[in-house]
Amino acid sequence: MMKEVNEIEILLVEDNQDDVVMTLRALRKADLAHRVQVARDGVEALGFIFCQGAYAGRKLEQGPKLILLDLKLPKIDGKEVLERIKGDGRTKMIPVVVLTSSEEQKDVIYSYKLGVNSYILKPVNFEGFSRAVQKLGIYGLMLSQSSEL
Repeated sequence: MMKEVNEIEILLVEDNQDDVVMTLRALRKADLAHRVQVARDGVEALGFIFCQGAYAGRKLEQGPKLILLDLKLPKIDGKEVLERIKGDGRTKMIPVVVLTSSEEQKDVIYSYKLGVNSYILKPVNFEGFSRAVQKLGIYGLMLSQSSEL
């Protein structure tokens, strides 16, 4: 089966179940939920990204194409996950969007210094959140398509 040009793989790194549900719902509404993997903490996210532990059977080249990363995570926090992604030559070009409730200026500055593509504050209501995800989807699709050229 041939991969569709507009199909993207998204790694959603989020520990809050309500936010996972809202994000997946918004991705479905934007028709971007084709292949979404959810990691509930930093350890699971790094395992998926670097094909370790439960994900040892994956190949690093098989994605993800876009990472939605919460900064406030259990086990290993989102900042360390971001450091490891952007500090590794094999993964540093993967677009990372911080999708978090942290409004702390130091988190914003730190994230951009590490090379995050966008920093989006989670809106509290579904419609605002859905609009943010739709915009993000278009952004992710453009990045995905331009990297395949």
